[in-house]
Amino acid sequence: MRKRLGVLRVLLVVPLVLVLVGCEERKINEILADPQRYANRDVGVTGNVVRSVSVLGKGAYQVDDGTGKLWVISDKGVPREGARVGVKGKIRDGYDLGGLVKLPDVAKSGMVMIESEHRAKN
Repeated sequence: MRKRLGVLRVLLVVPLVLVLVGCEERKINEILADPQRYANRDVGVTGNVVRSVSVLGKGAYQVDDGTGKLWVISDKGVPREGARVGVKGKIRDGYDLGGLVKLPDVAKSGMVMIESEHRAKN
């Protein structure tokens, strides 16, 4: 019986650890220095929103974590400028919202994160 409980614990803990490792918290300068390493992978960053652009609940915001800045594309609304956020998403090379929102040229031609979720941080 004890052996089965041990095996059950391992079966429950291993997937949880893999999920947590799958979305690593990174510094923006790490992502920008080696974008291919993080391309199309879930990554998390935490920082302050320094620019924000939105129309009809879609838009982009720029996060600064003190090591660099990264544009985040969202279809769930954008946080206000000055907010501290933790954001998770996939890193992509350039992005275009199809003219719906006029993004700065740097967001269209550089590394961006496609947001899967964001949350306010204190």
